[in-house]
Amino acid sequence: MRAQYLALFLACFSILGANGVAAQQGQPTVLGLWQQVDPATGKSESWFLFFENNGVYEGAIAKMFIKPGDDPNPICTRCQGEQKNSPMLGLTIVKQMHRNGLKYENGTILDPRDGNVYNALMELSPDGQKLTVRGYLGIALFGQNQIWYRLPDAALAEVDRAIIAAHAPALLPAAAGRPATAPVKQRAPVAR
Repeated sequence: MRAQYLALFLACFSILGANGVAAQQGQPTVLGLWQQVDPATGKSESWFLFFENNGVYEGAIAKMFIKPGDDPNPICTRCQGEQKNSPMLGLTIVKQMHRNGLKYENGTILDPRDGNVYNALMELSPDGQKLTVRGYLGIALFGQNQIWYRLPDAALAEVDRAIIAAHAPALLPAAAGRPATAPVKQRAPVAR
C-alpha cells in the first residue's frame, strides 16, 4: 500500500514539474537584442545582446551610439579583473542572471563608466517586448530601474558579427546581412 502511495506521489510530482517546465518554456526569454533609450531625448544609447551561458543569462554591449567628441573606441579603464582595459563594445556587463519565469535574479550588472558592479534583477514583460533592469546595492529597494526595448531580429545585421560570434554564434545567420568584420581587439593597458 505504501508503495502505491509513493508511486502516486511521484507521478503527481512529475506531472506538476513537467507542467512548470512547459509553462516556462512557453514564455518569452531575454535572449536576443535589446535597446536602451535615453528617456529625456528618446534616442538610443546602447544595444545589448543577451545570451545563455552554462544555464545562466548574460548580456554584452552590442552597439554604442557615440556622441560627437567622445572616444569612438572607449575602453573600460575602471573595470576590475579580466575586464580591466577591455573595449566597451562587446563587454559583458550583465552576468549570472538565473531565470525564474519572466524574472531573472541573483545576477550582477557592471556600470562600465565607473567600474562599479551592482546586484541586479530583471523582469520581462509578458509580451516579451520590454525588459525592466534594476541595479542595486544591498537590497533591491535601494536601486534604479531602466526599461530596455526588444529589437527585431533584423537589427542583428547592424551588430558587429565578431560580437555575435563571441557571445551568441547561433544568431549569426540572422546577422547575415552585414559583412564580417575584424574581431574586437584588446587594447594594451594604459600606463598610469
